[in-house]
Amino acid sequence: MPNDFNQQIIDEFRANQGQVGGPFEGARLLLLTTTGARSGGTHTTPVGYLPDGVERMLIIASAGGAPHHPDWFHNLVANPRVTVENGVFTYDAHAVVLDGAERDRIFARAAEADPGWADYQANTTRVIPVVALEEIPGPPNFNAASPGSALKLIHDAFRRELALVRKEVAESGPGLGAQLRINCLTLCDGLRHHHTGEDTGMFPFLAEQRPDLAPTVDRLHTEHQKIAALLDDLRKVIAGDGADPLLVLPEVERLTDELESHLTYEEEQLIPILDASSR
Repeated sequence: MPNDFNQQIIDEFRANQGQVGGPFEGARLLLLTTTGARSGGTHTTPVGYLPDGVERMLIIASAGGAPHHPDWFHNLVANPRVTVENGVFTYDAHAVVLDGAERDRIFARAAEADPGWADYQANTTRVIPVVALEEIPGPPNFNAASPGSALKLIHDAFRRELALVRKEVAESGPGLGAQLRINCLTLCDGLRHHHTGEDTGMFPFLAEQRPDLAPTVDRLHTEHQKIAALLDDLRKVIAGDGADPLLVLPEVERLTDELESHLTYEEEQLIPILDASSR
């Protein structure tokens, strides 16, 4: 069973679609459910994560620099199939413990972005493990009661991540760190993946079912193209080492303005229709 502090975070996370307050407010947080190495029962733990592309996330078994690995790490070593909740989706993943040069490179990347990781490593003699959570393909399990609320959940997740990236860029030093570049690229890839899914799935379905929506769908397609161009511009300015945050921030702000306008319009136009069709 989770301790009282963890259980409070778990309950708040699930009640608020992945958002929590207190010391973890604004942090990238997920719920990791593992199978007990000895008990065989399930155990859920709130864990901070690092973006690492659309199909995997990274977690670090720091245990605050304690002398022993956390229980969840022992569990996933024994049973690598885990369940991940990110506030929008719940999905199965395969946990891969990274080693050697890959572990060292990613841990250094994390410590550059947040020196607290280096402090934890300095406080213990064990090598703090880095674990990749690789999503196992399967049908999406939305943490939402209706298609419209699922769309809003996805949109709000992009809003939060973009706001966090914007804050990180604004507060970065003279150069853009490696992890922050990964954060930006993961956001870009996630938006592109989401919009491709809409363009090839939801929009054609709506156009077939509701021909009167043609002007709305056409506008959303056009806005996707504008956003794709902004994503390309952002990719260009973060390419290579030592990207200048003074050049990156205006691109992030342009993307924020265009995306917020697009998401708001899509929600106004489509959520009532999606929810009505599901009744």
